Amino acid sequence: MREMPIGLEHEFSFPIPQSKIVAALYPESPEFAAMPPVLATGFLVGLLEWTCVRALMPYLDWPREQTVGTHIDVSHSAATPPGLNVTCRARLTGVAGRRLTFEVSADDGHDVISTGTHERAVIDAARFTERVGRKGGPG
Repeated sequence: MREMPIGLEHEFSFPIPQSKIVAALYPESPEFAAMPPVLATGFLVGLLEWTCVRALMPYLDWPREQTVGTHIDVSHSAATPPGLNVTCRARLTGVAGRRLTFEVSADDGHDVISTGTHERAVIDAARFTERVGRKGGPG
């Protein structure tokens, strides 16, 4: 892991397809199926995480080093229908060893749809996968 500069910024835009609406988040959920066709908060969180990951790529020995989300505290303050582009922004505000803190935001070209903070941790992918494997489960 190379030194990551405080203030590092990254912007990422993604066109919202029908496959990222609330009903698609958990197709098994009849409650979600009945909701309006707008970007699901869970998919919004994924876009914010993806933006942070992309910001860090030049500083990691990828794929040996990766990052995982450890905390998210964001709003989802406006609805976004499919067909709009969501632009996410991330700014690195803190580095404490392998713990990274970001300010994040997103807009859909009409409204600011999200603001908040996100924390990630740098991991050694092989060690992480081994530790998770010890928990058991299928496969």
